[in-house]
Amino acid sequence: MQSVAFFALGTSPPIFVAIGPKCLLNGPVIKCLVRLLHNPYSTNQKLVHSIQEREAVNIKKLSENLYEIPQGTKSCMTVPVRIYASGTLVQKMKQDKTFEQGTNVACLPGIYSHSTILPDGHQGYGFPIGGVAATDYERGVISPGGVGYDINCGVRVLTTNLDEKDVRPKVRSLIDTLFREVPTGVGRSGKIQLAGIRGVEEVLNEGAAWAVEEGYGWEEDLKHTEADGNLDIADASKVSQHAKKRGISQVGTLGSGNHFLEIQLVDAIYDEPAAKAMGITREGQVTIMIHSGSRGLGHQVCSDYIKTMTQAMVKYNIKVPDRELCCAPTTSPEGQSYLGAMSAAANFAWANRQTMMHWTREVFSKIMGQSPEDMEMRLIYDVAHNMGKVEEHDIEGQRRKVVVHRKGATRAFPAEHPETPSEYKSIGQPVLIPGTMGTASYILLGNPKGMELTFGSTAHGAGRFMSRSRAKRQFYGKEVQSSLAREGIIVKAAKGIVIAEEAPGAYKDVDEVVRVSDSVGIATKAIRLRPIGVIKG
Repeated sequence: MQSVAFFALGTSPPIFVAIGPKCLLNGPVIKCLVRLLHNPYSTNQKLVHSIQEREAVNIKKLSENLYEIPQGTKSCMTVPVRIYASGTLVQKMKQDKTFEQGTNVACLPGIYSHSTILPDGHQGYGFPIGGVAATDYERGVISPGGVGYDINCGVRVLTTNLDEKDVRPKVRSLIDTLFREVPTGVGRSGKIQLAGIRGVEEVLNEGAAWAVEEGYGWEEDLKHTEADGNLDIADASKVSQHAKKRGISQVGTLGSGNHFLEIQLVDAIYDEPAAKAMGITREGQVTIMIHSGSRGLGHQVCSDYIKTMTQAMVKYNIKVPDRELCCAPTTSPEGQSYLGAMSAAANFAWANRQTMMHWTREVFSKIMGQSPEDMEMRLIYDVAHNMGKVEEHDIEGQRRKVVVHRKGATRAFPAEHPETPSEYKSIGQPVLIPGTMGTASYILLGNPKGMELTFGSTAHGAGRFMSRSRAKRQFYGKEVQSSLAREGIIVKAAKGIVIAEEAPGAYKDVDEVVRVSDSVGIATKAIRLRPIGVIKG
């Protein structure tokens, strides 16, 4: 086995430089270190330059939990970057390209007000994950990089009338059965085999309503889903045949990576009237959270339109500082085609989560010996966090039609908003922020202040600060699994490496992310949940 030594440089944050076996054998090590740092072709030299550039970004603290990168930091910026984060979270963001990507977004044609980085922000494709931008519908652009590969990756949570004492003795059986009934992992096929391309097109056009019509759920579920689980601008004809083929067998599948199905307990209630409106009445009450998206179909839609948009930028003479921000005018044929295809993929994701929820109800019924109706397994809400939505917002004293790009960002509309479900009109839209498999998740509420600050958006989770490859080097799946078991959390995954990638230590502190969101006013904390059983891809 070859030896590699790591040395920490005295920077903030520290830079760890790898010294390979040749240096160790032929030392002295300090001379090797100097040679590496002064070699313009070495990976370590590029790392040093990269971090120096991030440290040099002009980040101004405006107030508690609010920072700004001024307009003009890059010549192409037409708006500043607003960062909603604590000092601790800002330091974590400095470890990757979050701020560089945020400033690039501020160069998009037609962007309004500011480029937003939310408390869970970290490096993504094009946009930072945890990034928001509103572009003018008529004069601006739409960018697949502002939506992401997993279109309408999102979360839903349902309540029950069960308590910990009812479920704790049966957690292992529930997790094992859920793992069998809800397919997980990369490329896994589900129990539903759609009727070829035509069957996929029905799902793309109808969304969650398709699933309910097929018997996978209740009519009331649709009222508790963002956009009622269907974007009516969806156009299945704009989705490629290849993408449709990938979707034939993937309705009702969890997928891999950070996707999960989790049995939880209510850990704390911060707003009792709001919690009661959502069906949460006490600590120890059992809930279930499902996190998944549009699977391979959505990924293919994004891949297809990145190629389309790259060509469109030449056609429309659009210049952006990063090719990952490839885009087209929203009203152009290319922009409208992407909007239709993206919306269709979003509908697919809602149908996917709806069917998984149906099987979750069936599993609980089988193991607990009661009907889902008797257990009051009602959907609280389903919300997306990878989406480009056509919305109207008050900007600069005028009502404007915009495309709100929410990349790893959750819609958070306040009380009385037209799109807030009738049951929640008095409290605001439920906002779901999942943690890791070893930490809390939260239900928050949309806050009127968020409409002004973030176009009705807030964080979507804890947010990674460690890459998957680094997490795999640092954590061992079985050790993480055993450690969580000692804390009373049963975790089951397709592979141990998935558990290592998703170790709680690879993520930021979700409590801190939620604290900042609540403090700034982009969402209001209502309920804290904690896991007792998790299945992952």
